[in-house]
Amino acid sequence: MRRHIAFERLHNFRDLGGYRTGDGRTIRWGRLYRSDSLSKLAGEDWRRFQDLGVRTVIDLRYPWEIDARGRVPHGDGLAYHNLSVEHRPYDQAALPPDTDTARYLADRYAEVAHDGVKELRQALEVIAAEDSAPLVFHCASGKDRTGLLAALVLSLLGVDEETIVADFALTGLATDRLVADWHAAYPGRTLTWPGYGRAPAELMRLFLADLGPVHDYVTTRLGLGDDVITALREHLLTDR
Repeated sequence: MRRHIAFERLHNFRDLGGYRTGDGRTIRWGRLYRSDSLSKLAGEDWRRFQDLGVRTVIDLRYPWEIDARGRVPHGDGLAYHNLSVEHRPYDQAALPPDTDTARYLADRYAEVAHDGVKELRQALEVIAAEDSAPLVFHCASGKDRTGLLAALVLSLLGVDEETIVADFALTGLATDRLVADWHAAYPGRTLTWPGYGRAPAELMRLFLADLGPVHDYVTTRLGLGDDVITALREHLLTDR
């Protein structure tokens, strides 16, 4: 099976299947995907996306991002949820060149974990519902908001931290094309921050260390019940 699924206009579409859990099970392939913005889907890309049989899309962007860039195309039987997990917007492209990528973004992720409790809980509840799958969640580049949610889901499924960190860092393979997309979208601006689009492993390590045990965070801070976590594991994991 392929983790990276090739599209012409999407650069960071990945299957979260195949990862092993601490109890020896495996995440099912073709059930849970993460991506950069699905508003870029068109033509053959849209047909390729439809072939995946996706039933549910969780869009983690701000409503104003959707107004400006669009959303996933409407499709028969495709459920769409806009759950804007980030509440304090910032402009990564305009950051000073000497901004430490890992520390700065880990602090922004901590803000999302603090501010976005309602939306993160809703996202996990949708993912835990068996009839939502196959499901894809995304933000703009599929790195920050998407990476945070992916880390929570993988941890709840029992995936070890090093694997979670490694999955996050795979976005680095798409960095050059994400940067090219930014230049195409903003031809009159200058990209001042060399950390734009980058996903250093240390960033996710810092975030997880600051957050503490994920199970405690989602049950105490998000108020997610163990029944939801059990449902998540039951339909996304396999013994094979």
